[in-house]
Formats: sequence, structure tokens, C-alpha cells
Amino acid sequence: MKPKTLSLIASLTLVTLIALCLAWETVLAPVRPGGSWMTLKVLPLMAALFGILRGTRYTYQWSSMMILLYVTEGVVRASDPAPGGQLALAEAVLSIVFFVAVVLYARNTAPSRLARAAQQDA
Repeated sequence: MKPKTLSLIASLTLVTLIALCLAWETVLAPVRPGGSWMTLKVLPLMAALFGILRGTRYTYQWSSMMILLYVTEGVVRASDPAPGGQLALAEAVLSIVFFVAVVLYARNTAPSRLARAAQQDA
């Protein structure tokens, strides 16, 4: 896939994941009624947001490791009673899609790959 397409997928899944996590922990199925400190789990996602939107390769690289925490949480909490279980599965799926997109973006925009593509075009 083209880097622009991968960047769009990563951006959309990240924004959706931020919205899901905030809605989940404040309104849909909070750990405590009225919300909890679990809303702070969106802070690492917010830290990655602007770098992902700008296409900063370094952000794509470190966010690929950070997102694995969200995959883990989604898988572990998938057995929660409804609606928490479904929200956890949605979190896991969004996190996996984000992971694949950022890894492929980082791979496809590697300086060595770009140099090789430029040589082939010449």
C-alpha cells in the first residue's frame, strides 16, 4: 500500500480509538459510575496523535510498540460483561489495524527503501 493510504488508515483508527476509550470509560461502561481515572489511558494515544497526523516516521515507530498495550487490554477485558466486552474487542481490533498500518508505513518510508525506489525510477 501507498504511505498516504497507510497514514490515512493510521490516523482514522487512532482518532476512533481515542473516541472509543473516552466514551467507554466515561459513559458507556465505566469502571465506576460517573467515570474513573481510566480515562487517562488516552494520554499516550494523544501524545502520538499529532505525529501520526503529520506523518512523522519516528512517531509511527514508537507508537507501534505503545499500541500493543491497548491490544493487550482489549484482549484481557474482552470477557467483561456487556457492553464492556464488546468495547474491549473493538479496542483490540482498532489497535491491531493501527499496528499493521504504522508498521507498514514505517517500513515503506524507510530511507533505504526510498533511496532504492529513487534509483529504480531514474
